[in-house]
Amino acid sequence: MRNFRNDMYLVSEALRQMQKSHKPEISAGDTAILTNYKKHIDNATKFIPGWVKVAVAMALGLGTMVGWKRIVVTVGEKIGKDHLTYGQGATAEITAMFTIGLADWYGLPVSSTHVLSSGLQWGTVRNLCMAWC
Repeated sequence: MRNFRNDMYLVSEALRQMQKSHKPEISAGDTAILTNYKKHIDNATKFIPGWVKVAVAMALGLGTMVGWKRIVVTVGEKIGKDHLTYGQGATAEITAMFTIGLADWYGLPVSSTHVLSSGLQWGTVRNLCMAWC
């Protein structure tokens, strides 16, 4: 069965790549038409209603308020092999911020947990994967 939304997304990305690389050569009139078409496709496929954003933010905020200690212990002590000093923790968070920002800039899907995870303890990684699946 076809995934029409995914097909629309692929068309939008193909148009973006064509505009970026200027290949094939397209006349100014056709470029304006394709730009307008891409805008309409993006409006149809990349729209998230405001209430959904608010609901997700509230759910994440409430979940963090309730389970903050478990999150802090998992990220701070159980994912890495060594405990971090305050400076190392701050550096890891700042590096994660830049990495996630760069991935967002390029449209790549990443998870903050994945970005923060280096020097892994595979048992904890397995538990995180099982929780996500």
